[in-house]
Amino acid sequence: MAYSKNIKLLVLLFIFFGSKMSAQETFYKAENFINNQDTLQYRIMYPKNFDKTKPYPIVLFLHGAGERGNNNKTQLVHGSSVFASKKNRKNFPAIVIFPQCPKTSYWANAKIDRSTKPIKLEFPLDIDPTKQLDLVMQLMDNMLAKPYVDDTRIYVGGLSMGGMGTFEILYRKPELFAAAFTICGAGNPEATEKYAKTTPLWVFHGANDDVVNPQSSVDMISGILKYGGKPNFTLYAKDNHNSWDSAFSEPNLLSWLFSNTKQ
Repeated sequence: MAYSKNIKLLVLLFIFFGSKMSAQETFYKAENFINNQDTLQYRIMYPKNFDKTKPYPIVLFLHGAGERGNNNKTQLVHGSSVFASKKNRKNFPAIVIFPQCPKTSYWANAKIDRSTKPIKLEFPLDIDPTKQLDLVMQLMDNMLAKPYVDDTRIYVGGLSMGGMGTFEILYRKPELFAAAFTICGAGNPEATEKYAKTTPLWVFHGANDDVVNPQSSVDMISGILKYGGKPNFTLYAKDNHNSWDSAFSEPNLLSWLFSNTKQ
């Protein structure tokens, strides 16, 4: 009897999340960015009543390792519904981009040791970006050439692997972003020198995170402070790795994000 109930619960959950994903897919159009022999799959949502004669901000969102793949769908699992809600589309009209990283790659250049928990991470500087991050940067350059893009209001955020990618793209494109947020991410604190004073940041992490050590975000905050920045930092006392649930529930996250303009 209990087995039957568990099966029914799994079916209901499958239907629920499947319908939720289908709903998000109606807002986010599937696209491909191609450069020579390389392809970056991504989803893009345009504002309601999109008008090419008006300027719009862009939000770039980098997903975590669990959403990697080549189906151009699973990157929408976390965060896409926040930007696609009726209220937020009305209050914060923007072009929102969710690229997808293949399972064999990462957004950030990282040396990863999975023999410990939390995992050990190192982020070397002065090396080329991963192919996937390079394609993302090329895609952003392509978008910036559009007449309907407000180049003073370009934003980036990401969770876990995407939080690492967010820190890295800020390092590689310090002049581009008006503001950024990271959730349970990590990076090289010395890289913050390039953007600490010029890019407002909101960093989130769970104090119980046993995948990516919360000390990683503390170190990044320390780096930003060291180089003259004034970041926001929220540490959730009871959260584990899925601190994105709490971060996406922050009532002021989007109002803070969109209030920033690149000088």
